[in-house]
Amino acid sequence: MSSTIRAGISGALGMTFVGGSVAVSGMLTDAPLHTAQALRYAAACVLLVVWARMTGRTLHRPRGVEWLWLVGVAVSGLVVFNLALVHGSRHAEPAVLAVGVACVPLALAAIGPLLEGRTPRARVLAAAAVVSAGAIVVEGFGRADAVGLAWAVTVFVCEAGFTLLAVPVLGRHGPVGVSVHTTWIAAVIFAVLALRFEGVSAATTLDFSDLLAIGYLAVGVTALAFILWYSCVHSLGAGRAGLLTGVAPIAAAAIGVPVTGAMPGPAVWAGVALIAVGLALGLSPEGRGRLGDLLGILAVDRMRRIGPQLDLAARQQLPCGVGGALGIVDDTASRDEGEDRDVERAQLLSGEQGRRRLVQGEIPSARGDQRGNRNGVVDLGSTGDPLQNPAAQRLGHGGRG
Repeated sequence: MSSTIRAGISGALGMTFVGGSVAVSGMLTDAPLHTAQALRYAAACVLLVVWARMTGRTLHRPRGVEWLWLVGVAVSGLVVFNLALVHGSRHAEPAVLAVGVACVPLALAAIGPLLEGRTPRARVLAAAAVVSAGAIVVEGFGRADAVGLAWAVTVFVCEAGFTLLAVPVLGRHGPVGVSVHTTWIAAVIFAVLALRFEGVSAATTLDFSDLLAIGYLAVGVTALAFILWYSCVHSLGAGRAGLLTGVAPIAAAAIGVPVTGAMPGPAVWAGVALIAVGLALGLSPEGRGRLGDLLGILAVDRMRRIGPQLDLAARQQLPCGVGGALGIVDDTASRDEGEDRDVERAQLLSGEQGRRRLVQGEIPSARGDQRGNRNGVVDLGSTGDPLQNPAAQRLGHGGRG
């Protein structure tokens, strides 16, 4: 299995956990928000640290500007994102907020490569547009007031920041390191908010179903999904990995079937088809370029085979440079030059005797000496006068140089 396929599966599984969290998050609507999120990220951080120790991964202490990137990931992608979903739902229907998430592939395809020191690719940008369109069709449209729209934009920015702000630190810290640091930072922030707005006793109000939901969010949507997602981003790059966010609405729609008992409508299926097309466009190998290279190689090989069969007139009609590239015109010139040099060598001796010695092989031919260069041409030196050429003089004395 290629690394691209493994990374694609990793990202798709991560987004499947995220999409499946929609139904689970609904179980926490009555639970204290900050307390639940603090417990979620604290538990996830513990699991991640244990995983790092078990697998022998080294966790590096952040240094310098890395703190800014990691705090940015935690604040935007973990803290503000969750707050925006909760507060935004009071002013906008869920579909409006989901549209903000659906537009993330475009941001990742345009900005991600720049953070990685590369130029955005047109094919990935086009694929991101198709995936975003498909995700919007799957989620549908809803109503919102001005405040709801502002929260939707906030959701979009924070979801994009969760990936983009992690790009500069993935190289040194790796997927596990980034996940560990961002989760403990988020846990601290939510703990402070919980103490300020909900109090110490808020944790005692959580019932068994709340704890189950928090446990799933900590294990599946945070610990596992973060490692899977950042591994995908580290391997594919933010631009191509961003296409896999289109898997989340598909997973949410699939989870909704057993929860609601209703099958998706035609619009959802159309959106799923669009997402599939976008993923195929953006993640498939660039086979067209490779096919073109292969056809070019085969064409050159074919021309080299038929080149010797072309007559002189046909060779002279080849466009400038083509014959040289195919080794056709140069081959003709080499043979003509060889014939001229044979005559020059023969003239070094007198009359018929020299020509007879040339035919008998006593004087090396420019076309037949295997001790010459790769074209079978013996180098006569830089001067064009055979009588002043040392190599020609040696040939004239009957030697082979």
